[in-house]
Amino acid sequence: MTENKNPFLKPYNTPHDTAPFHLIKIEHYEPALLEGMKEQNEEIDAIVNNPETPTFQNTIVALEKSGALLDRVTTVFGNLMSAETSDEMQELAEKMMPVLSEHSNNISLNEKLFARIKAVYENPGNLDKEQKKLLEETYKDFVRGGANLDAESQKKLRELNSEISMLQLTFGQNMQKETNAFQLIVDKEEDLAGLPQNLIASAAETAKEAGMEGKWIFTLHNPSVMPFLQYADNRDLREKIFKGYINRGNNGNEYDNKEVVRKLLKARLEKAKLMGYENYAS
Repeated sequence: MTENKNPFLKPYNTPHDTAPFHLIKIEHYEPALLEGMKEQNEEIDAIVNNPETPTFQNTIVALEKSGALLDRVTTVFGNLMSAETSDEMQELAEKMMPVLSEHSNNISLNEKLFARIKAVYENPGNLDKEQKKLLEETYKDFVRGGANLDAESQKKLRELNSEISMLQLTFGQNMQKETNAFQLIVDKEEDLAGLPQNLIASAAETAKEAGMEGKWIFTLHNPSVMPFLQYADNRDLREKIFKGYINRGNNGNEYDNKEVVRKLLKARLEKAKLMGYENYAS
């Protein structure tokens, strides 16, 4: 995928540098993600191999500025995964999540990089308040990312991080599929009492698109469920859509999240113990 064809790999040239969503296609993500990781690896190598004494500018600021392309792509991909996903995006997320997790681990567990960060942390020089905060947060992130662990513990941490990232992805996918599957179908106009006209019109359009013209369909997507709960006079229908909302991932079907949550809690607790904390919240 050449730079001319991939909107991620060239300046957006849009108002406020917003993403050109109309140009972005599913095939653009993977090459842009791979290129973003490649660029950041080169930037990290430049920091690590800098022969100069570690300073705030050549280490902390350089690290903070690294990964610009990767951040650009993951921001768009992550937001669209939540707002306007597809089966293709879900498949790509499953493919790329382990790769992205390993990339993150390679940075946070980079021994030479952490040595430079630690050197600046121990001899910060004359920094202003904002610079001190960035330095402290950077050092803390690396420590909590396992930089001080021994080799065997770091290997285990990598495994746990990969497992946790996939479990979180599965949890989100199940929630999304449950959200998309629910429909509250209203066929009596009196059951719309209390609802604002724009919500009624939207529900009518949703029903029309589903081949149910003349009815109204309300969903578990926030623009539909939240105003319905707030304004609908019909208590029974409010209860039905509320229970649908709170029971996403808890219906004993293929999208049930109870086992996912159990595994996630176990992995997070194991990670916390490995890092020397009593629990994940700590």
